Amino acid sequence: MYLLDQYHAIVHDISEAFGFHYHDGSPDWVHPFIHLILVLAPAMLAAVGSYLLVRLLFKHWRRKKVVRSKKEWIRGLDSSLFSSVFRHTRKQQASMIILSLIAMPILYLTLELPKQIVNNALDSDRFPVVFWNFEFDQVAFLLVLCGLYLFAISLNGLNKYALNVFKGYVAERFLRRFRMLIYRQWRNDPDSKNQSEIVPILAQEVEPVGGFAADVLTLPVMQGGTLATILLFMFIQDPVLGAAALTVLPIQLILLPKLQRRVNMLSRTRIAEVRRLGRHLSDQLRAECESASSLAPTSRSFRELEQVRRRIFQLKFFIKALNNFLTALTPFLFYSLGGYFVIEGRISLGALVAVLAAHKDFSAPLKELFRYYQTLEDTRIRYQEITTFFSKTEAGPQEVPRHKLTLEAALV
Repeated sequence: MYLLDQYHAIVHDISEAFGFHYHDGSPDWVHPFIHLILVLAPAMLAAVGSYLLVRLLFKHWRRKKVVRSKKEWIRGLDSSLFSSVFRHTRKQQASMIILSLIAMPILYLTLELPKQIVNNALDSDRFPVVFWNFEFDQVAFLLVLCGLYLFAISLNGLNKYALNVFKGYVAERFLRRFRMLIYRQWRNDPDSKNQSEIVPILAQEVEPVGGFAADVLTLPVMQGGTLATILLFMFIQDPVLGAAALTVLPIQLILLPKLQRRVNMLSRTRIAEVRRLGRHLSDQLRAECESASSLAPTSRSFRELEQVRRRIFQLKFFIKALNNFLTALTPFLFYSLGGYFVIEGRISLGALVAVLAAHKDFSAPLKELFRYYQTLEDTRIRYQEITTFFSKTEAGPQEVPRHKLTLEAALV
């Protein structure tokens, strides 16, 4: 009983620190909400964050202990995906990060102005008002704020357009370089038994790697900055509601990565099956045979590809449905607890509306960060599979053929 009283005292102290004074006269349903938002969810988030950090450090330490081959599988590329991307796109990555950071203050304006419109233009009787040394009546002030909001969202749209166009340029340029390097390595190994597999590698498997080259730093900076900006805005409106936005995050951090690892295993299986199919087709073309025995391996590959892709779709859509459900739980807290705060006069109606609108945007960058993790793992698998395909090529001083010099010049 003593420990329970101590726990309740700690919860009251935390609530006081967040500026919310609740007591025995508060509605009964408010108490479990406060315990969940201010104590249980932060404790779970701290535990999950610590676990993920320790796991990441351990994985990094274990990788350093592994003795890696010093040979360079594809001349011009590193064994690490990140090293290859940074080697060829350092300047472009810096420019994209600057564009991403410029978007943060603009985003904050798009969140703040709707609150000002509701509180100071619609739900206010203090008119006329003086704004920028000009006097406005209610309608004129509403139009001014709406004009500023239109200007802010236009700037935000232009910034995103410029960033996306630049990302496309970086992705396609890196993809061209990547394909040329793979093609050059393939030309230098004409006696390989897996020559037919070069077609799916150049046409299909390299595409995600090129797209990821533009997102490797820009996406986490852009979406992470968006997430931090929206969270800061929520905390400024009300710290309790800001903390409520993080309530379901620990569950997402626990479940979604585990499910994604299963998708990654299936993705690796699919890549191997596509290459096997390429070998079967190449053997049939060389043999010029159309017998039933030659068609059996191809039919088996088609069936395996169908089964693998079905399992991938099932897992991916389950992850999406689970994420959508968990994300939809937070507005329930906003409507119930935030509505109670409006009735009690703790926050304004405009602030609650702004928080609800901000949370709608809050879930989007969170989904993008989870998708970035999925893409990172998938692209890393593809990159490893591509480089492993050429790992049989022994490194060493070789005479550079004439066509190799030509291709080298084409990359400049």
